[in-house]
Amino acid sequence: MDIASLIGFLGAVGMILGAMISGGGIGPFIDVPSILIVFGGTFFAVMYTAPLPVFLGSFGVMAKAFLPPVKKQDTMIERMVELAGIARKDGMMALEGQEVPDKFFEKGLQMLVDGADEAKLTAQLKQEIKSMKSRHEANQGVIKAWVDLAPAMGMIGTLIGLVLMLGNMADPKAIGPAMAVALLTTLYGAFIANIMFAPMVTKLEGYTAYETIYREMVVEGLRNIARGESPRNIQDQLLSNLPPKLQEKMAAA
Repeated sequence: MDIASLIGFLGAVGMILGAMISGGGIGPFIDVPSILIVFGGTFFAVMYTAPLPVFLGSFGVMAKAFLPPVKKQDTMIERMVELAGIARKDGMMALEGQEVPDKFFEKGLQMLVDGADEAKLTAQLKQEIKSMKSRHEANQGVIKAWVDLAPAMGMIGTLIGLVLMLGNMADPKAIGPAMAVALLTTLYGAFIANIMFAPMVTKLEGYTAYETIYREMVVEGLRNIARGESPRNIQDQLLSNLPPKLQEKMAAA
């Protein structure tokens, strides 16, 4: 669980609800036509932007903003150094069946065991990274569509409310509901874009960047094992990707 995501989201929603309650309750801020226009309209407009499998898959990706897959770089480096020592001492075949932290690492290690040279190993794993980034960008594009389309749908709702209000100026009872639609659709659109999805996109882009660096480190470590580099040299090269404090801690260990 990403505590920052959870606390940040709940805190932002809590501040808004607190302001609503202190102003007289949540009731005045609930309007069914406005909800249908903004939430329903945005949902279907976003569906329009992507193939259905990508659209449906994006909901699982949203959960990763709160439950990200944890891949620790320091743990990976420690294991890479151990495997480098085994390969140097007993040969590549000794790496068969060795435990590794994740599937990407496992795939690269199996390629070494199967006799892949450095060039083939690098080309295939780099393609894996490229494909991963493309998948992430497609899913994040759907989430960005929520950010872009929700305020636009809110504006459409505002215009609908204004038309209803101006068309019923002779009836004072109709002005209030029409004005509520006009204002609340803008509020809902801003809430969806700026509270729900814009921070989520930023968080997921950060996870993609972290995952990319992690995988590139795995590729670099496996390339060095294929070259027969010493475990110490491999550790020094991989540590350069970590923050200085963590570098010092691992170097001391």
